[in-house]
Amino acid sequence: MNWSGVILGISSFLLIGVFHPIVIKAEYYLGKECWWMFAVAGTMFCIASLLVSGIVLSTILGVAGFSCYWSILELFEQEKRVEKGWFPKNPNKATRNKRTK
Repeated sequence: MNWSGVILGISSFLLIGVFHPIVIKAEYYLGKECWWMFAVAGTMFCIASLLVSGIVLSTILGVAGFSCYWSILELFEQEKRVEKGWFPKNPNKATRNKRTK
């Protein structure tokens, strides 16, 4: 039996599921300005994917990398969802932004 497909499917499902709350928390505490952190993490995962010889681990790292890249888009979308009232706004973040302007 070849378990590679099942392992990759479960890993992809879990990674995508984990990134959803990460994006929500990142927008809540840091705002969309933290997009570059996802870009750096995505690049690091993709480079690691290229350097790993095992196909399963390489694929999981690639999925993690592109999940980070997708999270950049979701970070900006999350800001719009907060403005619509679908998610709570961080009152401390608003105060901090007013002071910096």
